[in-house]
Amino acid sequence: MDSFVIEGGHRLYGRIRINGSKNAALPMLAAALMTDDPLILRDVPELADIGNMLKLLGTLGVERYDPTTNEVIDVNAPKGVVAMRVVDPTASHAKYEIVKTMRASICTLGPMLAKRGYARVSMPGGCAIGDRPVDLHLRGLAALGAQIELTSGDIIVRTPPQGLTGTTVFLGGPFGSTVLGTANVMCAATLARGTTIIECAACEPEIVDLANLLNAMGARITGQGSPRLTIQGVDCLSGTDYTVIPDRIEAGTLMMAAAMTNGDLILDNCPVDALLASIYVLQAAGVHVQPIGPEGPQASTLIGGPTMNGTGPAHDALRAAAKRHRAGLLSAITGTSDPAASSADSPMRRTVRVTCERVLRPVEVTTQPHPGFPTDLQAQLVAMLCLADGNSVATERIFPDRFLHVAELMRMGAKINRVGSTVVITGVKQLRGAPVMASDLRASAGLVLAGLAAEGTTIVNRVYHLDRGYERLEDRLRMLGAQVARVDEKELALAE
Repeated sequence: MDSFVIEGGHRLYGRIRINGSKNAALPMLAAALMTDDPLILRDVPELADIGNMLKLLGTLGVERYDPTTNEVIDVNAPKGVVAMRVVDPTASHAKYEIVKTMRASICTLGPMLAKRGYARVSMPGGCAIGDRPVDLHLRGLAALGAQIELTSGDIIVRTPPQGLTGTTVFLGGPFGSTVLGTANVMCAATLARGTTIIECAACEPEIVDLANLLNAMGARITGQGSPRLTIQGVDCLSGTDYTVIPDRIEAGTLMMAAAMTNGDLILDNCPVDALLASIYVLQAAGVHVQPIGPEGPQASTLIGGPTMNGTGPAHDALRAAAKRHRAGLLSAITGTSDPAASSADSPMRRTVRVTCERVLRPVEVTTQPHPGFPTDLQAQLVAMLCLADGNSVATERIFPDRFLHVAELMRMGAKINRVGSTVVITGVKQLRGAPVMASDLRASAGLVLAGLAAEGTTIVNRVYHLDRGYERLEDRLRMLGAQVARVDEKELALAE
């Protein structure tokens, strides 16, 4: 396993493009199961979860091909543009070996049921952030007429002889709507007979993007972005060529990184319209997020960075990483994304400048389903508020136990008191570098942000969690002036 070695205290400065959304791309990749025609997705990020989904789809009869040559290519080939086509519609068993690595595997359930009339999907795995049952998924599919059984850890769903039938489905749960449950039921209803109404549907931008993709394939869905979806069933779907929306969580994470390092970042392809609650909270804390046009303030990415004169294995790793960076390892502006996909005219693809006041102000925030403050930015916000001047309060309403990062932040000198699903953060003047352990995807990001702002060296262990949701984060941060290196944990232990 790899670790990040971070030398804190370096201001982030530069310009970077936000990559395509992981949480949008995953169910959209699964939509390839719903058509006999090719499906092409653009701006697909280079992530472990994306790779696992493509591997899973490969076992379900979907092959990846090069749209320029029409030749089959390996699922592990570079992402960016992903072209897929179904070659074996009889393969409908999503097995545990792949499903256990990624909770989003469950979003193959609805598409296979709708198109093939049968699906067998292992119960999903994922991050250790609390219980996330699939009962709402199954309740919605059962309302459409699906026959469901659970056996040997697998979910088996079948369509009745007359097929799926549209109806009214309520998808509310104890913590609000279900995002992947909405995706599954919406996909199934797309090919059902009649009209389906999903009440208490998820309003997340990723669901809006999935609905827009399905409509581009011939579906008839209205109401996306609201709690009530209306789906008029159609007989079949065609292929299409579609660009994934930018990742609002990556954008929010980089905004907070700029704030914690007193940085100055320009973010291209930024989904401002999907981040209104987050930007509101950041502005209350003294972070400035200013939309600019293509002719607005310019910032160039750093080529060198501060000199590193320390000794020891951690500093050796940082110097090696900086050398690779200066050799042009990655363009922070483009990454694997398509620059042509940005548009200053679209509220989902804006260019913004992020700066911060010298002193962060305390805030109170509660995570909520969209359009509220997203749970996937809670860990990063808690890390930022550790440096605010006063007491902040963060309450987690989506996953009440999503606070595994708190103990690790306290190892770095943070003052945090947890009571149930709420934490009270008393700001400190300075965090101190320390070895910390990543527990899940977003907690990992919060610890990296803390390391960027801390005094001294921070080692974040088990960063494979980060690879599930952030594309080459260490390279992209280095392009902005951070001193961060990826090191094998065994080599680091031997060197010490």
